[in-house]
Amino acid sequence: MTRDAFEDAVRDALDLIPPELADQIDNVVVLVEDDAPADEPELLGLYEGVALTERDGWWAAGSLPDRITIYRNPTLAICETVEEVVEEVAVTVVHEVAHHFGIDDERLHELGWA
Repeated sequence: MTRDAFEDAVRDALDLIPPELADQIDNVVVLVEDDAPADEPELLGLYEGVALTERDGWWAAGSLPDRITIYRNPTLAICETVEEVVEEVAVTVVHEVAHHFGIDDERLHELGWA
């Protein structure tokens, strides 16, 4: 899958988020990188930031955006078809957005998104 097609899959996954939740996403940038960090080469996605549940009144003043990074090559490595890539990207995007809302890995696992 080309990088452009992968980025389209990420955009499509973001479009799956219900509008009432999407409207609450605050100060987040979503990026696509080819490779995960060297210390976690199989990582499919990563949320870096302060979850909405952890923010207080002073947080927003001058804060850089939170980052959600979706890793292309590790995703492609575990998928055999384009359909699998699209599905895995959707799961990964939802998983990382959930972290923005303060949902931890344990709860995501319970909900089937881990």
